[in-house]
Amino acid sequence: MRIAMIGTGYVGLVSGACFAKFGVEVTCVDKDESKIEKLTRGEMPIYEPGLDALVSDGFENGRLTVTTDLPSAVRLADAVFIAVGTPSRRGDGHADLSYVYAAAKEIAESLEGYTVIVTKSTVPVGTGAEVDRIIRETCPDADFDVVSNPEFLREGAAIEDFMRPDRVVIGTDSTVARDVMRMLYRPLYLMETPMLFTQRETAELIKYATNAFLATKITFINEISDICDKVGANVQDVARGIGLDGRIGRKFLHAGPGYGGSCFPKDTLALVQTARDVGAPFTIVESVVEANNKRKKAMAERVVAACGGSVDGATLAVLGVTFKPNTDDMREAPSLDIIPALMEAGATVRAYDPEGTKEATPLLPGVVWCANAYETMEGASAVIIITEWDEFRMLDLTRMRSLLRQPLMIDFRNIYNPEEMAADGFVYHSIGRPGGLPVSAEKVLEQAK
Repeated sequence: MRIAMIGTGYVGLVSGACFAKFGVEVTCVDKDESKIEKLTRGEMPIYEPGLDALVSDGFENGRLTVTTDLPSAVRLADAVFIAVGTPSRRGDGHADLSYVYAAAKEIAESLEGYTVIVTKSTVPVGTGAEVDRIIRETCPDADFDVVSNPEFLREGAAIEDFMRPDRVVIGTDSTVARDVMRMLYRPLYLMETPMLFTQRETAELIKYATNAFLATKITFINEISDICDKVGANVQDVARGIGLDGRIGRKFLHAGPGYGGSCFPKDTLALVQTARDVGAPFTIVESVVEANNKRKKAMAERVVAACGGSVDGATLAVLGVTFKPNTDDMREAPSLDIIPALMEAGATVRAYDPEGTKEATPLLPGVVWCANAYETMEGASAVIIITEWDEFRMLDLTRMRSLLRQPLMIDFRNIYNPEEMAADGFVYHSIGRPGGLPVSAEKVLEQAK
């Protein structure tokens, strides 16, 4: 089979390379000539573990090609996937579908023979129907079906998620389109991956409902952690206790500085707007959006409080700025709220991220970027962990004490054990856990001075 993947962003490139691994002939299309040129040289536009090797393998065996020539790719394809961006529209939170609709029009102008048009981009309910209308209006004689096939790829684990997914959702009423999609996903069918065939509108809503629910779980445990801070309970034990309930599950119950990334922020906003438009306000998710925004802004206040009430003139070491580990994605990252607030309060920020520096530099002007974690700590008054990269999990505490002006760590990801940190002489602040300090933080800080 042959497919065309319109868009070589995160979803398009990963999906295209994975389909090629399945044995499908894939042409990835992008209007950005420089991006296509870089891809042909083996340069990845995003950081995703294993993606460079997967793309290289596709190029070498001839099953994966990249081009700016959309018409030729579409004419030869049995299925055409729309995998372009759907960012939040400025001003109202709705998904910006201009790229999707522009792609639909260009596809219509190039169709030859029966073709399945697949919306892989995350789109609100009713988008598939509008894509269908655009294509029929542009090319009345076209023979096609429009299918919804939402992606469920986690950044940092996208290849594994595509190759071994929890489920594949396909929305269409066409039996012919179903057969084409079954053939495309045949390797997963043989692995007994659950395949949910449903209506197009239902498939579109499943994607938004999934992300909204996961964002709600994250926000729930974050607010539980605030209660834990007040009453001396341990949020990690609370998470284990409720997560062992099969009705709840353990995933997405890790307290932190708030969710970010390319999906949860924009998808929760888009679902809220859709719900309002149809007269069914989604008040739970509205509260989630508000609580998450407030939480990210409040994290800087925690740092200031941990530093004795002021960071004016202090140097602070920040470890990790991307919204999560194993990605270079800075979209809606908590660091974009935390770091500017600390700098506004008078702090100098020295930061290090294993993969995010290039993306973060223009977004965080004034930050001093360092080559490794320990360089950030030289002469710093405190070290702050924002993103839980693996290399931050086994830091040399003795070396850290020799570099820091005072042994103070603010750990927004609960990586370290409070009792062990106290035993090593650190004043240690985490999220929703008892400190385990043998003496008060104020006394230890006073001793450090």
